[in-house]
Amino acid sequence: MTASIDVKSSSGSYPFIVGSDVFEKEVSNIQKETGFDKCFILADENLWHFHGEQIDYIFAGLEVDYTVTIIPSGEQSKSVDQWRDLVDFLLRSGVRRNTPLFAIGGGVTGDLAGFVAASTLRGIPLIHVPTTLLAMVDSSIGGKTGINHSTGKNLIGAFYQPRAVIANLNFLGTLPDRDWTNGLSEILKYGAISDHSIFEDCAIFRNNSDILKIHQDKLNSLILKCARIKSDIVEADEFESGTRAFLNFGHTFAHALEKVSDFNLLNHGEAVYLGMLAAITLSQETGAHINDEPIRRYRSLYNFRVDPGMLPEDKLFTAMKSDKKVIDSTFRFVLLNNWQQPVVKSVNEKEPIHKAWLTVFNELQ
Repeated sequence: MTASIDVKSSSGSYPFIVGSDVFEKEVSNIQKETGFDKCFILADENLWHFHGEQIDYIFAGLEVDYTVTIIPSGEQSKSVDQWRDLVDFLLRSGVRRNTPLFAIGGGVTGDLAGFVAASTLRGIPLIHVPTTLLAMVDSSIGGKTGINHSTGKNLIGAFYQPRAVIANLNFLGTLPDRDWTNGLSEILKYGAISDHSIFEDCAIFRNNSDILKIHQDKLNSLILKCARIKSDIVEADEFESGTRAFLNFGHTFAHALEKVSDFNLLNHGEAVYLGMLAAITLSQETGAHINDEPIRRYRSLYNFRVDPGMLPEDKLFTAMKSDKKVIDSTFRFVLLNNWQQPVVKSVNEKEPIHKAWLTVFNELQ
């Protein structure tokens, strides 16, 4: 089963294609359409370990000059040093304005490669090949690129749309369980802010080893459903001046958790899951009459590896102050008036935010 949608942006529309065994065909189509004779590939090291031979074979078959650079796995790769080294490499290797860059990996690879593509020669063609569930449903769509700074996550970057997104389900076959739940969090986010049916669709994640064998068509449909939600939101607000902020539900808390835990004790999806529980508590504290059952029912799938004692609340508050969504020292959160009714609220009082953090600490005990 192969399906696609067009993602519309100010720079034009581009296809999001999802299915099994779509990678070779779509890469070949891009080469035929654009006629590129040279390209660069930035690939995640874990992905390359399992699928590098296949990727090499496919690009060798195109009879083009291609260069592969391996990106170390982990949030640490989204650094200024890594970005500078990659841009320097491309420029010294003769990159041209029409030389495509293929980002093959998860969210870290895509964010980093996207900013490299956006900033090299003021923009070279970018093709996202997301190989994790999180990247397929979220980070590969919508044009956000970025790297981290010592003061916070994704504080350096640009809006830069890809030419295509190729979500090849076969790459998911080598994902560890932790990466499945990493992506599940972002899928649950779409259920919270847009489509309640997604909460039921996520029942396929009860046994990750069976998803590609038994539920591949359901997974394909779920990924496309999430991609369509994000595409519609991005089309309405490409540069996050309004409703696109709804996609950050749970993320103000999540980014603080990631920073204070030094980006290595929690992965992004785990932090987002905890962040959504905190955001629901804060929603309740600010007037919403909802409960967290639709998200909490998936709690047993998460195995957190951080002790609450490693997350001092004063440091979490400090980290939140450096978040991009803070304006004039006022905390701004994406909260819920009800399910599928997201709203951006400013919260000045510390006590309701403290209660939200207590929800997180209770989960980690």
